[in-house]
Amino acid sequence: MRQIFAGTDGLTQSTTIYCPGCTHGITHRLVGEVLEELGVTGRTVGVASVGCSVLAYEYFNCDMQEAAHGRAPAVATGIRRVLPEAVVFTYQGDGDLASIGMGETIHAAARGERITVIFINNANYGMTGGQLAPTTLLGQVTTTTPGGRSAATAGYPIRVCELLATLDGPAYVARTSTHNVAELHRTKKAIRAAFQAQLEGAGFSMVEILSTCPTNWGMDPVRAMEFVAKEMTATYPLGEFVNWRRGN
Repeated sequence: MRQIFAGTDGLTQSTTIYCPGCTHGITHRLVGEVLEELGVTGRTVGVASVGCSVLAYEYFNCDMQEAAHGRAPAVATGIRRVLPEAVVFTYQGDGDLASIGMGETIHAAARGERITVIFINNANYGMTGGQLAPTTLLGQVTTTTPGGRSAATAGYPIRVCELLATLDGPAYVARTSTHNVAELHRTKKAIRAAFQAQLEGAGFSMVEILSTCPTNWGMDPVRAMEFVAKEMTATYPLGEFVNWRRGN
């Protein structure tokens, strides 16, 4: 019988702990496939953030380093400068990257650090119970906004891709999604482009990936996918914002 699907050497054989319907695991698979296809797994160092991705070092089949909350880009910067031949990436959630770690994110991007950031946006603090995050949508219910996010008291959602696109340091910035098969293909293509930017020495790269969080959203997995497709993409438009190959 012809084999048409197999595991990737970019991931270990460990069973993930993610909730049913969460798309962290799918994104892990895509990153692992790209590392394997580019032939760089053996010289890759990943940096795991604090959040649902805190155990990423159990899943990626490459050297991994744990970082303090929000500090993954700073840690990745140090690793890349000490090991210039390494391929370095961070794997971060929105609470980690866009809140406590926003300073590290912006300045690593502004410096054009040759690292790749995989940014999971599920519009809440997933690991700690579903609190308001910088990316929570207006009107979205969280454990700390039971009446829905109000601009008057909590401000507006932060669009990280659009923010980084105003800087000169990034080589590649894109936003993709996980809500259907077509978007998963686009997500893998963007992840590959982000790592390629690093391999070519072009500068900082980031892929923001809209992801589901059925448990904290109080939805079944199908409804969560629909929420991403209809609600999240309305606030966070998909597409490329910076692409060094196009000169923008």
